[in-house]
Amino acid sequence: MSIHLEGVNCFYGGQQALYDITLNCAQGETLVLLGPSGAGKSSLLRVLNLLEIPRSGLLSIAQQQFNFTQRPSAAAIRTLRQDVGMVFQQYNLWPHLTVEQNLIQAPCKVLGLSRSEAQARAKKYLERLRLADYAQRYPLHLSGGQQQRVAIARALMMEPQVLLFDEPTAALDPEITGQVVKIINELSATNITQVIVTHEVEVAKKTASHIVYMENGRIVEQGNADRFTHPQTREFANYLSH
Repeated sequence: MSIHLEGVNCFYGGQQALYDITLNCAQGETLVLLGPSGAGKSSLLRVLNLLEIPRSGLLSIAQQQFNFTQRPSAAAIRTLRQDVGMVFQQYNLWPHLTVEQNLIQAPCKVLGLSRSEAQARAKKYLERLRLADYAQRYPLHLSGGQQQRVAIARALMMEPQVLLFDEPTAALDPEITGQVVKIINELSATNITQVIVTHEVEVAKKTASHIVYMENGRIVEQGNADRFTHPQTREFANYLSH
């Protein structure tokens, strides 16, 4: 399994955000986390990158294991994030750096790549994401869709085993949403494991090989993409009908 969670409970102060989360995701799957606002989707996604540390449970991801009876060390978290990339909803690009500079920073500093090696890798991913013409531009001179693709390219620069997306099509128009969906589907052919948080059912239908539906911090239903046409719970059926 590329991802395994067992009995994960997560709290924000005294407020419980995730209740006894247990799921499996095989290598190369595209797992979509669906559910209404407040369902716990983003909290679960952040657990996978240890941006949130659960109070209890087990996590196995990208061949690394964590038992949350004790807090992971800073070194273990850094190692994890080399193999588990994240594309944030707000992109989080450095505005004072060009697109190419945004891409090469982490591989040079974290992986120890030379500048020329990092530039060659950046060229490869910018071409794959149809951004080669924008390498020397600054983020503020790019559209929202272009910035989203740069954020994906930057995450891919670390060549992670798992790639996490937090609402990758939020606030994008239908044409740009279609481009992002196409990129996610192209990446699925490379055997990278992807986890996507979205509330957009159509995006989920076009990308998911595995689906997890959540409400109130709990998993209500999970299974393969057939669940879109054959939901097993009333809650998921109601969500799909809206």
